[in-house]
Amino acid sequence: MTATTDWHDWHLPYDDDTSPLSRRLRLIQRHINDWLDQRPDSSLRVVRVCAGQGHDLIGALAPRSDADRVRAELIEYDPRNVAAARMAISAARLDGITATQADAGDFAPYRTAVPADLVVLAGVLGNISDADARATIDALPRLCASDATVIWTRTRRHPDLTPAIRGWFATAGFTEEAFHAPSDMLFSVGVHSFHGQPQQAPPNGRIFTFTA
Repeated sequence: MTATTDWHDWHLPYDDDTSPLSRRLRLIQRHINDWLDQRPDSSLRVVRVCAGQGHDLIGALAPRSDADRVRAELIEYDPRNVAAARMAISAARLDGITATQADAGDFAPYRTAVPADLVVLAGVLGNISDADARATIDALPRLCASDATVIWTRTRRHPDLTPAIRGWFATAGFTEEAFHAPSDMLFSVGVHSFHGQPQQAPPNGRIFTFTA
């Protein structure tokens, strides 16, 4: 992990409902709720890659009466964010969610979280190299169960990589379900469903390295 950004203070714009980060958060939460509504399964596994303080998943699950169907692993490197996520999990009484302090760029911390029915990949693809973004998408069949969903984000700041990213998802066995690119904002939110063949995840090995 080589990130130099203060990822704890990075969350401060969530306090402003009009910020791009808050607008992006609401889109992600909407898709998490849509996914839950479409999946009647009694038990669902979720992994949140580079989870931060877990606002998206915790915020989506907290008001739901069926939140106990979800077993989720929030994987986050910054210990302050992990502590904040654990406090939010406890306050919302979401016993099925675990926040783990680990490097999400390595396969090792996913051992108890995969294969996942939902992978939330927000805030990742824009903070790694283009080559690592491709490698991460190529690695998703090792994290996903059959018919899994991936929710991802990426800035469209020039040069816009999102057209390539959407193509890489298709090559990796995914079908695009939604893509949001607000005309007044630079962020994008994508939703892809996995229809390929799940693969076994290795016990360790690099997936990506943060560069932000």
